[in-house]
Amino acid sequence: MTQQRAKRVPAGVIAGIAAGVLAAGGAGTWWAFRSAQIPNSQQAITTPNSPSTNPSVQPGINQTAQVYWLRDTGTSVEIVPTSFTVNSDQPNVVLQTAFEQLLAGPTNDAVGSTIPPQTKLRSVRVQNDGIHVDLSSEFTSGGGSASMSGRLAQVVYTATTLDPNAQVWIDVEGQKLEYLGGEGIELNQPLTRQSFNANFQL
Repeated sequence: MTQQRAKRVPAGVIAGIAAGVLAAGGAGTWWAFRSAQIPNSQQAITTPNSPSTNPSVQPGINQTAQVYWLRDTGTSVEIVPTSFTVNSDQPNVVLQTAFEQLLAGPTNDAVGSTIPPQTKLRSVRVQNDGIHVDLSSEFTSGGGSASMSGRLAQVVYTATTLDPNAQVWIDVEGQKLEYLGGEGIELNQPLTRQSFNANFQL
């Protein structure tokens, strides 16, 4: 009696199928873990064909901040915020974007700036003792005390957009700014919104 030989699946095929199953299971486990780590408010709503269903694509995080301008009401000068959004949750990235917009000047004719247009941002950093802003030498040029107070307000308020109670340290060309302008406005650093309002007038 002839015995029928059982058909054998090649070992390479079995190994390939097993690897595929493990890979699928591993990816599913990894994605479930990543989803558990991301707050619901940050999880992307996806469809089966959406590229963001790929675990390597992280949901975007938008941070809202403000740049501060000056507005003349006829009887006084007000400091006015303009909001913007940055696709980052890194404070240094948000503040750098804010200062780049500030130094580029307003696009709305209803507001103005007393910061000289040639002023450049050398750096802005969040450190343990507050926000450190380093500007180019043009920041101190031109204008009287009102102009100096206005530009100081713009820098202090913009630097503290993410934390209104933060301390601000201002450097010019890498050196601590002690006096501002030809009239020599003395700065007692660090500055805060509260100390500015108590010691300066727009």
